[in-house]
This record gives sequence, C-alpha cells and structure tokens, in this order.
Amino acid sequence: MSEDRKDVAAPEQDVAYDKQQAAADVKEFADASPTTDVAGPVRKREDLHPAWHWITWSFAVSMGLFHLWTAYSGTLPTLRQGGIHLAFGLGLVFLMYLPRRRKEAGRLNLKMRGAIPPLDSLYNKLGYQRANGIFVTAIGMGVIAYLGSAAGASTIILVPSIVVLILLQITRFVNVSLGGMPLADVLLAAGGVWAAMWVVNNASDFNRYVGGNFPVEGVLAATIGTILVLVAAQRAVGTALTVIALSMFCFMLYGREMPGFLQNAGFGPETIVTGSFLSTSGIFGTPIQVSSTFIFLFMIFAALLQRTGMERFFTNLALGLAGRQIGATGKVSIITSAFSGTITGSSVANTVSNGAFTIPMMRRSGYSREFAGGVEAASSTGGQIAPPVMGAAAFIMLEIIGGGIVYFDILKAALIPAILFFTAQFIIVHFQSKRFGIMGLPADALPRLWPLLVRRGYLLIPLIAIILILSSGRTPMFAAFWAIIVTIGLNLLVQAMYLAFKGIQGWKEMPDKLTPMAFLNALYDATKMALPIVAACAAAGIISGAINVTALGLNIGREFIGLGETISSGFESAMPGFLAQHIDFNSVTLLTVMIFTMVACLIMGIGLPTTANYVVMAVVAAPAIVPLVTLRYDDMGLEVFQLAIIAHLFVYYFGVMADITPPVCLAAYAAAGISGGNPIMTGVQAVRVAISAFLVPFIFVFAPELLLMGDDWVRVGVVVITAIIGVTILGIAMAGWYYAKLSAVQRVLLFIAGMFLLTANYLITLIGIGLTIAVLFRQACVRYPSIGRLVGVKNSQESSESAKESAGA
Repeated sequence: MSEDRKDVAAPEQDVAYDKQQAAADVKEFADASPTTDVAGPVRKREDLHPAWHWITWSFAVSMGLFHLWTAYSGTLPTLRQGGIHLAFGLGLVFLMYLPRRRKEAGRLNLKMRGAIPPLDSLYNKLGYQRANGIFVTAIGMGVIAYLGSAAGASTIILVPSIVVLILLQITRFVNVSLGGMPLADVLLAAGGVWAAMWVVNNASDFNRYVGGNFPVEGVLAATIGTILVLVAAQRAVGTALTVIALSMFCFMLYGREMPGFLQNAGFGPETIVTGSFLSTSGIFGTPIQVSSTFIFLFMIFAALLQRTGMERFFTNLALGLAGRQIGATGKVSIITSAFSGTITGSSVANTVSNGAFTIPMMRRSGYSREFAGGVEAASSTGGQIAPPVMGAAAFIMLEIIGGGIVYFDILKAALIPAILFFTAQFIIVHFQSKRFGIMGLPADALPRLWPLLVRRGYLLIPLIAIILILSSGRTPMFAAFWAIIVTIGLNLLVQAMYLAFKGIQGWKEMPDKLTPMAFLNALYDATKMALPIVAACAAAGIISGAINVTALGLNIGREFIGLGETISSGFESAMPGFLAQHIDFNSVTLLTVMIFTMVACLIMGIGLPTTANYVVMAVVAAPAIVPLVTLRYDDMGLEVFQLAIIAHLFVYYFGVMADITPPVCLAAYAAAGISGGNPIMTGVQAVRVAISAFLVPFIFVFAPELLLMGDDWVRVGVVVITAIIGVTILGIAMAGWYYAKLSAVQRVLLFIAGMFLLTANYLITLIGIGLTIAVLFRQACVRYPSIGRLVGVKNSQESSESAKESAGA
C-alpha cells in the first residue's frame, strides 16, 4: 500500500465514511437549490442597490421576453435581431459585472517611482490605484493619438476611443456613483445601448452606403460599439479574448507589413470599425446571430428546467442509480455534472455549482483532493459534448457548416463519442474505488428509484420532447420554443392536479411551482447565464471576421497541409521500400494536420471560452482537415456536410478539453479551489479521467462509423461495440486495478490493447482482444489461485514462497 500512497489519486486518510455524515451529505445534495451563476473567473456585483437591482432585473426579464416574442412571431432581420440582443447584453454587462482591479504596486513599478521623484510624489499623494489610473490614461491617450493619427484615423474615431479609456479608468479608481452604481459604468452601458440601437434603427439604410461611406454618426456608433464589445468581453469572459481581438485589429491595420503568409492588403481604421460593427461579417456575424436566436432560447429552457425541479430530480435519480455502487460519490458526480454541463454549457460554472456539493462528498468518502477535483472537472467539461443540448458552440457549428444540415445530424454524430467519454470515466472511477476500498452510500439514506420515477418522472417529458422535435428535422429554435411551452404546460398541469387532489394547502406546499413570478425569475436567470455567451460571441465575431477578410484561415490551412505533406514525405523517404508500400501516407498527412490542430485548439483554450475557441478554430483549422477527409472518404458515399461534421467535431472536442488541460485548466483550477488540492495535479487527474476524449476524436476521423456515418450498419455496429470495449480497457489501464493491482507491464499492455480496439481495423482489433484476454486471465489467476494452479500459473504470493524454498535449498 505504501506505493499506492504516492499516487495523488490515493486516499489521504483511512477510508471510513461515517454513516450519519453520509446521510447528511446525501440530504444536503438532494435538496440543494441549483445555481445559475455561470460567470466563472470574473467579478459580479453582488450588493446592488434595490433600485439598480430592480432596473437590471427588469432589463434582463425584458431581454427574455423579447426572445420569446421573436421565437413565436418570427425573428427580425439579422441586424435588428442581433442589434437588440447586443443592446441588452452590453447594457447589462456594464451594470452587473465589475471591472478588473489592478494589483498593488510591483517591484518594477516601485523602482520607476524611485527613479522619478515627481512620479513618486504623485503616487504617495493620490495613492497607488488613482495615480496608476492617471498614469495609464495618459500613456493610453498618447498611444491612441500617435498610432491612430499615423494610421490615418479621423477625429471621429480617436475622440471616442480616448473618452472610453478615461471612463474605464474612472470606474476603477474614482468613486463617483449614481445611487450606488458607478457613474462611469452607467455611461458605458448607455453608450453600448445607443451604439447597438443605432444599428437597429438604421439597418434598412445600410445598402445605400455603397463602399462603406457611412455618415459620421454611423462611424461614431461603430467606434463606440466596437470598443465597448471588447471591454464587455474582458469583464464577462476574460482578458485573453479581448487581447486576441485587439491583435486582429493590428493584424488588419498593418497587414502590408506582415511577413510571409500573414501578409494581407491592410485596412484603414474607419474601414475596420465599420466593417466590424456595421455589417454581418463582424460583431453581427454568425456567432451573435446564433446567440440571438438558438442559444438564448436554450438558456431559457435550462432556467425553466432548474426552476421546475429537473436538476434536483436528476440529482436524486443519480443517487438512486449509483448510490449503492462501488465508488458511489464519484459516479453520482459524473451523472449530475454531465446533465448540468449539457444544460448550462459552461464547464467552469458547472464545476463550481455542482462541485460545491459533490467534491466534499467525494473527499469524505475517501478520494484524494486531486482525484475528486479531477472527476468533477472532467465530467462538468464533458457535459458540453453530450447530447441533447451540448454547448453554445454546437449551435454555431450548425450555422458555420450550413449546406442543408439539421441540428439532429450533429447530435447523432456526437452520441457515441459522448457514450465512450462517460463510459471511460465510470470505469476509471469504479476500479479506482475498488483499488482503495471506497464503497457505496448507506442504502437507507438514498432515494428509492421507482417511487422517484413514478412521482417525478414526468420531468423527463420536456427532454424527450426536444429530442423528438429535433429528430423530425425542425430547427433548434423551433425545438427550444416548444420545449419551453411543454415545460410550462406540464408544470401548470401538475399544479392543477395538486389543486384537484390536495386542495389549496397541498398546492401551496407543492415544490417547484412555476408561478408568474417564478417564470419571470427564470427569464432573469436565463439572461444571467447568457451574458458571458453574448459577450464572447460578439468578440469572437470580430476575430472570425478579421480571419475571413484577410484570408488568414485559408493561409494557415495551407501551411498546416504543407507541413503535413513535408513530414509525410520525410517518413516515406526514410522508410525501406518494402515497409513504405504498406503505409498510406495520405493518412500520415491527415494525422499530422490533426496533431497541429489539436495543439492549436489547446493553446487557444488557455484564455478563450469554448465558444470563442471553436469559432476561431472553425475558420482557421477545420478548413485544413476537410479536404484531407474528403480525399480519404471519396468512395464511402458520405455527404459533404458529414465530412464537415467530422472536421468540426474534432476541433470542437479539443476546444472543450482545453478547460481541463494543464497548465491553464480553468475547470480544474475551479475544482481545486473547492477541494483544496494542487490545481496542476487536479488538471492531470482530470486529463487521466477524461483520457478517452483525447483519443476518440482521432479515431472518429479515421473511422466515421463512430459518428454513425456510413451505409454498412453491420460494420457501424461492430466498430461501436469494439470502441466501447476499448475505452473500458483503457479505463482499467488508467485505474491500475482489476482483480488486483496491475503491474506497469500489464497497464501498458492493456493501454495498447484498448488503443487497438479503437482502431476499427479487424486484424488489429483481434490482436487487442488477445492482449486483453492474456492480461485479464493473469489477473483472474491472482484472484482465483485454483485457476492459476490448473493452468500452471502462479500468483505473486506463491512465486515468492517458491523463491524462498529455492533459496533455502
């Protein structure tokens, strides 16, 4: 056991979960109210003055009502629908999210102050924060004026930029408020609303402005709106997205000076801001169009499910299904986090909200800090790849691919990979728990499964409805709207039954009633969930628009393919002829491009949320994979949109997995904050638990049968079954336990066997099966010595005794 104790997944104390404590944990978890705070690592205003709380609540509810109205009566033209959506979003972000605070003076800052006595005196007199604000404002004004003038920016662009910069510094360091709300934030919110509404009011006239010759008022709105989108993204999402968007502005501005394939025609400041804000190829591009239609309705659906008790039902369902099993707390965490993750679409927020209950339960049942955090982070992240809802990026994928695709095609393709992901997680948790003796929860503390299904099973009807509607080929917007109607109608029907059978008093005691106020609060919750997505989609539109207009995506795609072909040619020339003739070097090129894409997705995921990461990589990396996949499956009869789904799902998977991949693994950091573990090691454990998610995308590119594609359904069935067995074997290898502890050699052999079973090649699969049988039979001989003696295989204890006898002789 001493060797096991060195494992960060090993328990840090003797495994003894007090029965009374377990019962208390189960009750607290089962009765917990869901949270809709999905802000992640940003700062929200928690102590709003009642007047401002009412104002923000009213705006948020109005935003929800607007989207319900357009879903029912028909969406407005693109710029008007997106403009109203963005006006609500910008106004609420500045009123509900706090600006980032600067850190206290660093060593370099102190040295600069010491070297310049007047500067030091200013800092001492005004204090660090205010003096630093003045210092930053002065430098920023100089940089804007100098670079802007050099690039040919007009006063109509320079002046608003400087004014916004001053307001941003004022809101950080000067305490001037309007009823408790910083006046500068009120002005920023008003500016964002005005800029977006200018687009709404003038969208019908845009065709008159040939060549982009917008009036002064339009350029002013574009400048203010573009800058405030970047600031809103920084507040609601994080600094990295804003930095990347700003770098794309510089890329367009100085395109002529760029080296090599990065060189482009270059654009003037006015062209950049008007193209970004006054067209459908920038901020009002595909991401915000999807956010203003599909995504927001699914946020309302998610909020209504939470208000009507669906999340609590799934928690109790998970406890009823897995509560008695080995490693119960880990398995319950996987089930509940997977469900919450697919509804909210935010791995970090789901880790925080669900992990607040599941991680302490796992810790008390015996899991280590890092393993408990890793399981929660991995399962919360995996929710974004699990049908039927998946994350916001999946809806954007639908629009980017286009070509007659329906959302059900994406859900169908994502089904088997999601099953493989959670199967591997279950297996790892199961055998890890067996290894360390972590058993189930007390049976008398758990909800009874069948009574639960009889009493609350009706809550599954909205999910069934949305799956049936999507499978009929309807749009996600249609499906979400009618799922909302079904959810409301179902709750009203149950309320009527309570009144009929239990009277007024029974109705008053009914849990999760959807009263008019509860419905309006659900709209408020939905808006809070949507704000980071609105900000991310708007900023991502800037990035994708810049990539498209400069042809950067095509150029990077060509570079990826060129590098892949070079590496493939190098392998071909280095190999002996008899070996080279048996290798498909087009597949080597494809594999190389996929590795480059994976690395790029994981690097972009360091600072970008999944939605923005996918949008960027969909226009940069996916186009490099599509032609190679088309070449490989030219004779398989796949549709064009199916080939595109293969490439885009690959990009999407690694965009999602960036949240748990060290060194910057946001979901793992959030889990470590709850468990008290090491964040990097928590990320390592999350990757270990989610190992299949890093392997399966490579497999489904080479075997699209895993995406339920192809006409040979017998082969599809064989590939799917062997893949499930393969991830099960991989899970056993990662856990290091079957009947007994696996040796290092056995773990390596099982890992290889699992990989072989995933290849969809019959011969290699048979070799994998043979390796699996050999290792597991050896384990059976350890568990059942009589079998070992029958076939002449000794277990470790018998071997050591024989060695002692030989030494004594």
